[in-house]
Amino acid sequence: MSLNKNNWEEVVLSDVLLPKGYIRGPFGSALRRNELLASGIPVYEQQHAISESRDFRFFISEEKFQSMRRFAIKTDDLIISCSGTLGKVSIIQKNDPSGIISQALLLLRVDKKKILPKYLKYFFNTKEGYNAIVSRSSGSVQVNISKRADIEQIPIRLPPLIIQTKIVDIISALDNKIELNTRMNKVLEDIAHALFHRWFVEFEFPDAEGKPYKSSGGKMVGSEMGSVPEGWESLSFKDFLKIRNEKSNDPAIPEYSVTNLGIYPRDEKYKKKLSSSSSKNKIIHKFDLVFGMSREILNWGVMKDEIGGVSSAYNVFIIDKEVNPLFLESFMKSYLPYFKDIIKPSAREGQGIDKAALFSKNIYLPPKDILDQYYDMENTILSVVRNFEKENENLIEIRDTLLPKLMSGEIEV
Repeated sequence: MSLNKNNWEEVVLSDVLLPKGYIRGPFGSALRRNELLASGIPVYEQQHAISESRDFRFFISEEKFQSMRRFAIKTDDLIISCSGTLGKVSIIQKNDPSGIISQALLLLRVDKKKILPKYLKYFFNTKEGYNAIVSRSSGSVQVNISKRADIEQIPIRLPPLIIQTKIVDIISALDNKIELNTRMNKVLEDIAHALFHRWFVEFEFPDAEGKPYKSSGGKMVGSEMGSVPEGWESLSFKDFLKIRNEKSNDPAIPEYSVTNLGIYPRDEKYKKKLSSSSSKNKIIHKFDLVFGMSREILNWGVMKDEIGGVSSAYNVFIIDKEVNPLFLESFMKSYLPYFKDIIKPSAREGQGIDKAALFSKNIYLPPKDILDQYYDMENTILSVVRNFEKENENLIEIRDTLLPKLMSGEIEV
């Protein structure tokens, strides 16, 4: 150990870990596929470090857990992704469920008399800390974390605990506000979804007297989709969808991918481009209906950005102006089981969609005045969502600017 110009210690990672504080996940032979259960004690995977989520796919029995206790997580442990999307870090919180780590995780358990767990996490969140992991890793096809001897020699500038606490408090305050805004947005989006369901699935939109339509005796009539309010139009998908096969010839057009959660810029999820030549990509425009390759679940969405490029294997449709694309999107989300049968086997990897099955589907459309009334309310909700999103963008920029300066001692606290 040595001191730098700020009188901070210059240490390496091994100096701040407990004697048994470096734990790689178990080899595959120690935790076999047939030992994974649908319920029980959870197994922490890469996704739990990458996204910091706590949704679990796999579980083990109590008996298996007892035999693998050396891989069990404890409060304030750091879990780090070890391959592919490398070097992402999450801290085990007090209310996180007890469980074990998978082969794809590294667990670090620190000596809290020397370093705060959050301080070490924030160090790895800096470009310097992240690169310290990645630069010591190897693999041409899939990058894997380096051996223990290399990782334990990662250098760290270590201020006194009182300074660590101040730095952690500053960054945590920003993180907590970002998390609060994110939770608020989830609540607001859930309210908007519930409102749509109330009005257009349960048909309890306000009638002329402001009462819930269906339960107040509003007249219902038969349609291809079952009973709908009188005066609502029923349309077949073949009457308002038109196939788009426009090809891209501009490499500047951003690439997009489609999941069951919608359409996203491809570079948010993947490093690899769709193809060596953008001329093979299909063009999608704002408010196009797009279906990606699907297996058991339908990958689809309505394009919200102005223009993009997608895989030539995707199915792209222009939505006629008589159908509100946002209503169509919410309608399909509300009736996903109804659209399950449009997935069909394909010669390509994954599955395509059966266009004939899609074109045979139906949708009902409320009168314009009801739709306008609903979207006035939804737009009010979503404007608050956008404000929170904008605030989060600013907070993230502030945090990401402050973090390296605080961790290097450039800004004193």
